[in-house]
Amino acid sequence: MYKGLLLPYPRANLVLDLFMLFLYLGIEIIRLFFGTKGNLCQRMMPLGISLALTFPSAMMAVYYLTMQTYVLRLEVVMSTILLLFCILELLLEVITLTTFNSMDTY
Repeated sequence: MYKGLLLPYPRANLVLDLFMLFLYLGIEIIRLFFGTKGNLCQRMMPLGISLALTFPSAMMAVYYLTMQTYVLRLEVVMSTILLLFCILELLLEVITLTTFNSMDTY
């Protein structure tokens, strides 16, 4: 909203950025829900869905880091931190999935 009011934003780009923001919000909510459910219930399927949704989430963070119309320094810092957390979550999800898989075999 800040950029839309203060910067000379082309309407098509503003609509695209807002659409991407709401798409990212939906993906992130679903990813976190399945990750939490899979971790608490120790189920591989929801955790696998969360793992699969980590990639679109990281791609959206890259979009907001590099490809949006106006990138503020605050957004660069926040997107970089978000990408670091995505990498950490990816690592932890893979470790958790292998742990759940080894528990199922016994």
